[in-house]
Amino acid sequence: MKITAAVVREKGKPFQFEELDLQDPREGEVMVKIAASGVCHTDEVAQHQMIPVPLPAVLGHEGCGIVEKVGEGVTEFQKGDHVVFSFGYCGHCKNCLAGRPYACENFNAINFGGVMSDGTKRLSKDGREISSFFGQSSFATYSVVHKNSIIKVDEDLELDILGPLGCGIQTGAGAVLNRLKPTAGSSLVVFGCGTVGMSAIMAAHLCPCKNIIAVGGNEESLVLAKELGATHTINRKKCDCIVSEIKKITEGGADYAIDTSGVPDFVKKALACVKFLGTAVVLGVTGELTIQVQEELMGEGKSLIGIVEGDSNPKLFIPQLISYYKQGKFPFDKLIRVFEFDEINEAFEASHSGKAIKALLKMR
Repeated sequence: MKITAAVVREKGKPFQFEELDLQDPREGEVMVKIAASGVCHTDEVAQHQMIPVPLPAVLGHEGCGIVEKVGEGVTEFQKGDHVVFSFGYCGHCKNCLAGRPYACENFNAINFGGVMSDGTKRLSKDGREISSFFGQSSFATYSVVHKNSIIKVDEDLELDILGPLGCGIQTGAGAVLNRLKPTAGSSLVVFGCGTVGMSAIMAAHLCPCKNIIAVGGNEESLVLAKELGATHTINRKKCDCIVSEIKKITEGGADYAIDTSGVPDFVKKALACVKFLGTAVVLGVTGELTIQVQEELMGEGKSLIGIVEGDSNPKLFIPQLISYYKQGKFPFDKLIRVFEFDEINEAFEASHSGKAIKALLKMR
């Protein structure tokens, strides 16, 4: 069928709208009419080829919509179902079978290789194939997604806002709730007050942590961080020594620190501000980093870890986050600013400049 999609054809170039051909869903796949899609930093990273997704490609990986058609072997979804998308995974490697799809042995090929889980493509123009992204390519009016990567949601929920749960929100919240699992009274620092950072703050508030420290450079975002559960905020533009301030607040150092910025210096600060046996987490796409291992890591038994997709099993974790949202305990909707689909380049600019925490594109 003919669809409209935002295509990236060259490294770093703006999105351009094109009419593409989308194949019908194959075995185990579902065709969805896209309602909305979140805009994520990972899309921008792919656009600029820091992650070398084969171009041309249709990006977008925080989609949601309504099932239009199901492929052979799909019994758990039917036309009209409201669904949220998440990352792709094979479903048959050791990690997937152990309930750890975020550690799928084929994760990079499926999500960044430009192909579906069976190694083929569904998008084309004039007979020339177009790469997919995260097994969904949600910057489009319709998408074909494997059943592994979609989660059915109640129709009484506002569907349009749910897409970001599939990546940025579950990454931040999952890092706290699924991996760190801080006990009541713990101290946690979050560097970066974007979607991932704010989600980590809301999750830490659920635990509840004693000290939740938000570090950022946008005063409005820091105010919102307080509203979402931060007990303290530090404006990195006004603080002479962030690490010393954190150690003062926590009386010696935090138990946990999370960097969502991807800035190597903040990763080092995250590691420096945790106490003996503390854990620093990297969630942002980060370049080369040099540390003095004995002094900064081993000498105090610290851990520096990377977490993928919040260690989340989306089919279990996204419904959990929705439940918290319905109870008023996880107000992720406060992060969202809505743009029309044809404003995609403006949405990315607003996200990049900090004018939008979570930009959301509406397709309908």
